[in-house]
Amino acid sequence: MQSIISIAGLTKTYASGLAALKNIDLEIRKGEIFALLGPNGAGKTTLISILCGIVTPTSGKVTADGHDILRDYRAARAKIGLVPQELATDTFETVWATVTFSRGLFGYSPNPAYLEKILRALSLWEKRKDKIMTLSGGMKRRVMIAKALSHEPQILFLDEPTAGVDVTLRRDMWALVRNLRESGVTIILTTHYIEEAEEMADRIGVINKGELIVVEDKATLMKKLGKKQLTLVLQEPLTALPPDLANWNLHLNGDGSELQYTFDPHEERTGIPSLLRRMSELGISFKDLNTHQSSLEEIFVNLVSTRA
Repeated sequence: MQSIISIAGLTKTYASGLAALKNIDLEIRKGEIFALLGPNGAGKTTLISILCGIVTPTSGKVTADGHDILRDYRAARAKIGLVPQELATDTFETVWATVTFSRGLFGYSPNPAYLEKILRALSLWEKRKDKIMTLSGGMKRRVMIAKALSHEPQILFLDEPTAGVDVTLRRDMWALVRNLRESGVTIILTTHYIEEAEEMADRIGVINKGELIVVEDKATLMKKLGKKQLTLVLQEPLTALPPDLANWNLHLNGDGSELQYTFDPHEERTGIPSLLRRMSELGISFKDLNTHQSSLEEIFVNLVSTRA
């Protein structure tokens, strides 16, 4: 698939000596939703700030839709919309004036029909004559998205877009992001809400201490690093694991009433059927069972902790 953002050897070292980014290589595909995850201070915002022309890199090359972000800044920036973490806009202006002005900054001629479409999609049309100061935090966040979309960008960066937003509004915004992707906009998302990435992303990158430690399709990542766990509720508690069950990755909980088996669902020799047969042969019976698949959050925590 064609890349719309290409990053090669990107580094950023601040005057204080802090190495915020270390030799980042990344290709972001046209029309995908790419989620960038990482703990606080990992380098997510620095990376987005460089891509949007706000911060100058120390070294490396970045292109946006074929335009070098340093040599061809205006053309590159025109392709990009940014929704920053902070709610920064003129509180004394109306919603309509704010998005109209933002479009004009990029040299685009007025297009009331397009701006109306954006505001309607963001449930802002009825608020178009209201001043920003009168809006709720969630509505102000929607205005920031409308501003970012006002010049019809092909790439949209969302830096913690649902921070401080209630669950209902968050899900509305997820739906909006999907619709944008369907219209051909490439979405790059940073978030602290792991379920946000799990819900929406096509691919996921994990950054930690300035290094990009993994980039994978979401499904591939969860299949490769995710674990499945079978919990058996025993008829009679065990005081210890029988030696005859040593071939399976088993854990007995505190009071011995539950047996937990962490397994590879593709493994045949030490899979569930053989475990249950062996338990039956040993006279160990159970009254209930359930399975659990590792979430993206568990995978993320494990990745970051092993690289700490």
